[in-house]
Amino acid sequence: MTDSAPAAPAPPPSPRVRTSDRFVAYVYQVCASTQARAALRRGLGLPVERCTYMHRYLVPWLRDHDDQHYGDVRRAYYAVAALIAARPRSARDTTPHQDTPVSWYERPNLGASLGQAVTKGVLKENSAESALHLMARQSSDAIHPGLPALVRQLLSGGIPIDWAVLLEDLAWWNRSRDRIATRWLESYFRTASTTNPALADSAEENDR
Repeated sequence: MTDSAPAAPAPPPSPRVRTSDRFVAYVYQVCASTQARAALRRGLGLPVERCTYMHRYLVPWLRDHDDQHYGDVRRAYYAVAALIAARPRSARDTTPHQDTPVSWYERPNLGASLGQAVTKGVLKENSAESALHLMARQSSDAIHPGLPALVRQLLSGGIPIDWAVLLEDLAWWNRSRDRIATRWLESYFRTASTTNPALADSAEENDR
């Protein structure tokens, strides 16, 4: 009697792709069209009710995937689509983080991106921290109008943004602001290059 060959091990199950990652990948595909990219870009910083040119591209996708009726969730989708469409030319060759092997909570949030910006000299430390502390006190409606300028400054300086993480943070902001703001601040201080805040404070006082 001959032994049968051992069965090949089953392939590991592929991780479930988050809806936010699928949305970002879709927007990247849409932005391959110059006309569509221009239409999405027109919604920068605007509430959904004023994003009339974006509906053609986003409503069908949201209907088939994650069409929630929360106003702040819908605005987060529209905001991130507009921000992706408005990327400076130097940042358009980047790809979404959909296939990243790291866990969701290890992926960079906006606080980590601001920390990288400080480390690389794209933003001054005081400016980055002030922006974070201001956003931590605001509602999502107050945050959205200021995001385009901040995001453009980061992207122009070569700082990547994980769009899916930003999308989910914005969608949950009004319901979990303190938790998300704390995560942004912790990520910022873990990433920024300052090793001795006391010395930085002393230098700031001397500059006044």
